Amino acid sequence: MKILIVEDERRVAQFVERALAELSHTTRVAPTCAAARDALADTPFDAVILDLGLPDGDGLALLREWRASGFNEPVLILSARDAVSDRIHGLDLGADDYLPKPFVIDELIARIRSLLRRHAGAKTTVLTHGAIRLDLLSRAATLDGQPVELTSREFALLELFLQNPGRVLTRTLIAEKIWDASYDMETNLIDVYVRRLRKKLEPSPDRPLLKTIRGTGYQLA
Repeated sequence: MKILIVEDERRVAQFVERALAELSHTTRVAPTCAAARDALADTPFDAVILDLGLPDGDGLALLREWRASGFNEPVLILSARDAVSDRIHGLDLGADDYLPKPFVIDELIARIRSLLRRHAGAKTTVLTHGAIRLDLLSRAATLDGQPVELTSREFALLELFLQNPGRVLTRTLIAEKIWDASYDMETNLIDVYVRRLRKKLEPSPDRPLLKTIRGTGYQLA
């Protein structure tokens, strides 16, 4: 799942980013209000971790804007403002959880997991295709019941294919969904990741998992 980290303290942002990456979540860091607005405008995120004291504004103003615009994915406030009144105010404005700094990373991860579970609702949380099973909450993949180790990008790419069975996914679409604005279309990185998935998940070349559509992209077979 994609999680936006709105945090201007580089050390904190990297700390959280590494912990989420280990759970196969895709992350993006926005150090300012402006960067956070841009990120949410061009990429669908499944959750947001929001600091309040940002260089160009208050995170609460961002939260208010997002909720007013209809953004209803979970938002966890991560802030040094630890007074009870601050927590109440943040929750009243639409935050789903509030964790004061300093924090324990295991607690943050547990809270994020809980938020994602609660907001899953009617959304599909397990995707299957043949012998492949992808659990979106535990971030686990199996093939014929056996665990398959996937990187966060590989997991996100496989999730995209399983959500679009039979649909031809262009390289441009894949880049937008998995790499967002940071992807350089002149590289062959998408092809590299597709080859990795094939190596890990295809039973044999005669029974392809991902079909190459020449000049266009790929399709889940």
